[in-house]
Amino acid sequence: MTTAACRRRRRRLGAVAAASLTVLATACTDPGSPADSDPAPGPAYSSYVALGDSFTAGPMIPPQIDSACARSGSNYPHAVAGTLGIDNFRDASCSSATTANLAGPQVVSSGVTVAAQYDALTPDTELVTVGIGGNDIGLVALAGSCLALDRSSGRAAAPAGPLCATANVRDGRDLVDRAIDDFAPTYGAIVQEIRNRAPDARILLVGYPTGIRDGGCYPDQPILPDDATYLQAKIDRLNAAMEQQADAAGVDYVDLRESTVGHDACQPSAQRWTEGLFPSQPAAPLHPNADGHRNAAEQVLVTIAE
Repeated sequence: MTTAACRRRRRRLGAVAAASLTVLATACTDPGSPADSDPAPGPAYSSYVALGDSFTAGPMIPPQIDSACARSGSNYPHAVAGTLGIDNFRDASCSSATTANLAGPQVVSSGVTVAAQYDALTPDTELVTVGIGGNDIGLVALAGSCLALDRSSGRAAAPAGPLCATANVRDGRDLVDRAIDDFAPTYGAIVQEIRNRAPDARILLVGYPTGIRDGGCYPDQPILPDDATYLQAKIDRLNAAMEQQADAAGVDYVDLRESTVGHDACQPSAQRWTEGLFPSQPAAPLHPNADGHRNAAEQVLVTIAE
């Protein structure tokens, strides 16, 4: 890192720490919900780029500011940028994105072509968050395959046995585990490409939140107990792979798993930060709602200040 970059990093840390302390102090007053933090006393970073998939973009959470990518103006990158007072902010996240869409264009469901997310980076970018990988290993498709539903009525309908906890095992080998393990090194490649384009940037890989509690809550959420446990185990495995790759690359990992335990899709609406199949708050099914994004912003800010 250059001498100038080191000086910028020292100036940033004071402001980031102040912002994060504000977040933590507010969180302590109401442990049951994410904190609403006050703005930071000054910008900690002069420029910030957010990359990611729908768990970053915030589909269906108002206000929707980009219809092509179903991107919310209340997602966690916007909350982080607002708290840190960063005006030079670009949110390139896009629903349904895979890591291929970081380097290349993405054609979304409306037929619109979205530019490669890496194009948002510049040599002067100082902060980058990345939340991606679920679509590469088919996480949403896996969740859909686990649903115990009567397809004609849309209601819970218990089959004879688990739908996905056994269907994804071949010759004693778990196919989803293999997909995650094969994909894991891609995180290292992502970090390297960001460094190539933004050499002085602080990079944070942001994990996925808790989706459903161990054993689930059938029939409130139409997924059988073994399948619920299996699905969450795969989310955890992807998070673990991301964390290991972040450590190996010398960048930060933001853990959303621990802070979202007890706020999964099985919880009452007021305590739920990840919505179930039939959302009770504005959010895409099986995705974080506005409270989930506020919590993610808190975790990002705390990680920055460490």
